[in-house]
Amino acid sequence: MGKKSGKDKANGDRTIALNRRARHDYHLEQRFEAGIALQGWELKAIRAGRASIGEAYAVVRDAELYLFGAQITPLTQASTHVVADAQRTRKLLLHRREIDNLVGRVQREGYTLVPTAMYWKGNKVKVELALAKGKQAHDKRQAARDRDWSRDRQRLLRAHNRDA
Repeated sequence: MGKKSGKDKANGDRTIALNRRARHDYHLEQRFEAGIALQGWELKAIRAGRASIGEAYAVVRDAELYLFGAQITPLTQASTHVVADAQRTRKLLLHRREIDNLVGRVQREGYTLVPTAMYWKGNKVKVELALAKGKQAHDKRQAARDRDWSRDRQRLLRAHNRDA
């Protein structure tokens, strides 16, 4: 019962938080990986599993990208000397040409930047951003119908294969 090696840790689950509702509310078209500027207490809270991006979105301000609405609940023992704001605006780190591309598409074509996942890459925290368009109510109903039909189809195929 010794310590786990680094190889086991690399193959483990590196996901910190998922935004499952993003697939339901948006048509996700293109994905980008962005770094995120964090403070020390935030990193400790993330390691303790206290991060949520369910209500988060990214905004362009002064040719920079910022993450709004991401919830990182502070640990009481780690943030005693700092005034911790759980929903502070955090800067997203991308290459300049990627930012320019995103700014153009958001402003001209009406896309939204939605964070879909937060995960570890090495010892850094990364955020997966998706360029998305909002779904209408009828699109959501159609997606639910398709999901139900694929589930029923799998059941029918399993039942048919058992009988054969």
